[in-house]
Amino acid sequence: MKKIGRLDRPDNNGSAQMFQNPVLEKLSRTHISIPIALFFVISGVSLYHAILNTEISLGIGLLVLIGGLFTFTFVEYMMHKHFFHMEPDTPVKDKLQYTVHGVHHDYPRDKDRLAMPPFVSAGYALIFYGVFTLLMGDYALYFLPGFLIGYAAYLGVHYAVHAYQPPKNFLKILWVNHAVHHYKDPDAAFGVSSPLWDYLLGTMPKKDR
Repeated sequence: MKKIGRLDRPDNNGSAQMFQNPVLEKLSRTHISIPIALFFVISGVSLYHAILNTEISLGIGLLVLIGGLFTFTFVEYMMHKHFFHMEPDTPVKDKLQYTVHGVHHDYPRDKDRLAMPPFVSAGYALIFYGVFTLLMGDYALYFLPGFLIGYAAYLGVHYAVHAYQPPKNFLKILWVNHAVHHYKDPDAAFGVSSPLWDYLLGTMPKKDR
């Protein structure tokens, strides 16, 4: 099992100080609504240009959008498993792993650090747009909104499972899986917004846990 946090028993109600500089410390925090709103605004602008300025039919465009959403669920899973939970076998990797994710395992109820700061989120969206455009041209204007809607859904679900009690419906599995990931087995349940890839790739939590 990989070392994820610094504390043996996380202070669920605490918050880590990431930077000595008060400005950087402030910038490292964000309300969850800001990046979610940012992604929806960017998605809306992208769809506006896709519909008005390309010859791609709406039907094909919607299929590409769904493809972007589906692709995000895989990227979410792989990033969580292989980057956020990288083996911290060097000082640099140890520092990087703790900064991007280990601190969240130490302080899972720190609501201001459940998403990247807005300027980082905007940078991600710009990079995604550049890569998708390079790979698929105008279709990126449909693919990007699907991908960012998936990202927004991930942020919303991640916030909800840390901030609220689990619902009494089919969504409860998301709360249960993430609780197992945090408090019992960090090598299981890497999917936050969906358990799909955990089912397909064999990382669903064992029932005896």
